[in-house]
Amino acid sequence: MSAAARRKATSSNDAVAPFLGVGNSARGFQWRERLQAGQRNTALAISQRHGLPELLGRVLAARGVGIDEVPVVLEPTIKALMPDPSVLKDMDTAAHRLADAVGKRQPVAVFGDYDVDGACSSALMARWLGHHGVKARIYIPDRIFEGYGPNPAAIETLVAEGARLIVTVDCGTTSFEPLAVARKLGTDVIVIDHHQADERLPDVAAVVNPNRQDDISGLGHLCAAGVTFMTLVAATRELRRRGAYGQGLAEPPLLGMLDLVALATVCDVVPLQGLNRAYVTRGLAVMRQRENIGLRALSDAAGLNQPPTTYTLGFVLGPRINAGGRIGDAALGARLLTFEDEGEAARIAVQLDKLNRERKTIETDMLAAALAEAETMVAAEPTLPLLMVGSEHYHKGVVGLVSSRLTERFQRPSCVIAWEKDGSGSGKGQGTGSLRSIAGVDIGSAVRAATAAGLLVKGGGHAMAAGLTVERGRLDAARGFLIESVRAAAGAARSTATLDIDGALTPAAVNNKLIDLIEQAGPYGQGNPQPRFVFPAHRIKFAKVMGEAHVRVTLEAGDASKIDGIAFRAVGQPLGEVLLGTGGMPIHVAGTLRRDSWGGREKIELMIDDAADPRQQG
Repeated sequence: MSAAARRKATSSNDAVAPFLGVGNSARGFQWRERLQAGQRNTALAISQRHGLPELLGRVLAARGVGIDEVPVVLEPTIKALMPDPSVLKDMDTAAHRLADAVGKRQPVAVFGDYDVDGACSSALMARWLGHHGVKARIYIPDRIFEGYGPNPAAIETLVAEGARLIVTVDCGTTSFEPLAVARKLGTDVIVIDHHQADERLPDVAAVVNPNRQDDISGLGHLCAAGVTFMTLVAATRELRRRGAYGQGLAEPPLLGMLDLVALATVCDVVPLQGLNRAYVTRGLAVMRQRENIGLRALSDAAGLNQPPTTYTLGFVLGPRINAGGRIGDAALGARLLTFEDEGEAARIAVQLDKLNRERKTIETDMLAAALAEAETMVAAEPTLPLLMVGSEHYHKGVVGLVSSRLTERFQRPSCVIAWEKDGSGSGKGQGTGSLRSIAGVDIGSAVRAATAAGLLVKGGGHAMAAGLTVERGRLDAARGFLIESVRAAAGAARSTATLDIDGALTPAAVNNKLIDLIEQAGPYGQGNPQPRFVFPAHRIKFAKVMGEAHVRVTLEAGDASKIDGIAFRAVGQPLGEVLLGTGGMPIHVAGTLRRDSWGGREKIELMIDDAADPRQQG
């Protein structure tokens, strides 16, 4: 059986006894042991053949790793996991055109998206071109005034500035009209993207996208920066074939750019499997060298004082780069990642850190309003499969974050719309919306279908996240269409909602040796989940609200060993109520372990995901 088939087989919700008998946790989950019965022999064989501790064997087997795959999973390398870039459709054409631009010193413009993936992809392309003596013009559209992807006015501007080649990164696959403008004006375009595509593609020099329908590379799990990196490998190979290197020009240090690929891979929440594991593992090693001036400045501005991890990328650096695109200058992130001037990089990093704090304030206010509206909807219709809220007071740049919070809170897909201000009362105007989904519900397909049906001005995305633009007059029809599109899948997903558990621990077993062991199977993220453990029948010896939304606790086992834990955004939620109201009775607490350094003191704490009262189970 192939690895893919094993993963599919082990992802099914077979009827098995809940872990510790928990059938309805504080968050409404059934707890389930991640390692299924059919994987236990594999776990044992992994431990025995490769001389690994039993716990590590269980963690690997539970994530669908086969016995023969263990070495490359534990030590992922670009050499072992990256195929020949030519397996991607149009790759050779794109590589030749990039090599031509370098050889002829043609002006090149890079048109990127305003998120982390777009910023990193833009910086990768600009750095590669700069190494070859071609200064690239990076253009990032304004999220508020231009929206996602190329637009005719921007393309006309880039051509007027002299661009002979435009490379779109993390966008462009569905930009038919804007890219037709480039062709009409005599400028070539290369599209490097990873978004889902219909059969029709823009008429350009090359569309390198593993998710185009005629691409059979099997690399659809890559983010745009991952595809961009492969494109640069192919273009470098083409220049090498042409004899471009060796006379005062060295080959570009591509492996030294993997820090940007790792950052984009984690922040775009693509599966950390296959080549993506190598990207992140090797990229983190590069980032620890602190050679990228922009990333170093951003780390310093964020107060990081320890080696970067996937948590650092996703929750510390990524949000700060995104902050520019959300509420400030969309190009700040891409510019920061290409800087060679330390003073300018430090200035931009501080600016992004400030914008991120402002973003948090805006998000808090928007979330309070959105939660109130959503709670009214759920109270009126508890089985509502899709939440859709909106306001003229919402900020376009933050709707995706608020949608994520609603989906997390109510365990169903959600859409948050920022409406244009229209004081006429005419009901006209448009709204920009962002959607987030739950496992098993393909929200991107639903949005594309609504767009094809003429109910949306535009829309697209992935299974777990999408975006749309809708006219006020078509909102009810669009909402009804989307609700019916996801009703069956959302109902099935919510009825079988489970929380996977890797085992049970006590605080006495938690130490650096355990964390070192767990980290061998990393990096963790989407598609390779962080191991989650239960601390069964522990008493909460200390609990308090931290800030306005978090709950911090100290758990104590029967042997008096203790561990600190924190539940983020739990105040006012069922999880927070359980943690704060145990009355001294023992409860089961589930979460992931994180090693942290603060003030020079290292400690391990529990990131609490869920809890359950043993008396209310079974």
